[in-house]
Amino acid sequence: MAEKKKKKKETVSEEEVIKEETVEEAEVPQTEEVKEEEAEEEIVEDINEESETERLNKEIEKLKNDYARAYADTENLRKRLNAEAEQARKYRIQSFAREILPVIDNLERALATEVHESDESFKKGIEMTYNQLISALKNEGVEEIDCLNKPFDPNLEQAIMQEKKEDTEAGTVIEVLQKGYVLKDRILRPAMVKVSE
Repeated sequence: MAEKKKKKKETVSEEEVIKEETVEEAEVPQTEEVKEEEAEEEIVEDINEESETERLNKEIEKLKNDYARAYADTENLRKRLNAEAEQARKYRIQSFAREILPVIDNLERALATEVHESDESFKKGIEMTYNQLISALKNEGVEEIDCLNKPFDPNLEQAIMQEKKEDTEAGTVIEVLQKGYVLKDRILRPAMVKVSE
């Protein structure tokens, strides 16, 4: 019986050795496969991280470009609005001045008529009103176009008639039929003139 137990122990120990060897052999390839898989996973993770980094860098560049465009658009809008506001301030009186020009024409006609001595004070009142109106318009930048006896300028004047006149160069304004006016550097109304041939 003791021999059987000894044999059994030897058998068990041989079986354990075989199991251990089998386990060791099995572990070695499995460990190498695991290592290869882990290495592949790390490579995939690295690639994923690189592609994620690339994607994020591209997104950052896109956002930077979008920001730069938005900033440039905002600056352009600001400049345009400032320019429009400046234009509005500069020419704020333009529509009023255009409306008042016929009034000035009528006052000039009234002043050009001859009156009796009894109506002199009335004429003087019209003249004072006219002068005040002209002064107020000058303060706002409205000026009369001075063109009489000067070369015709189609930018400021409109030729209505031509007349041959001796001792005058051709293309000279010889008569102003209706005064023209400018507001700073903008024409309110061109002067209507007669030009020599």
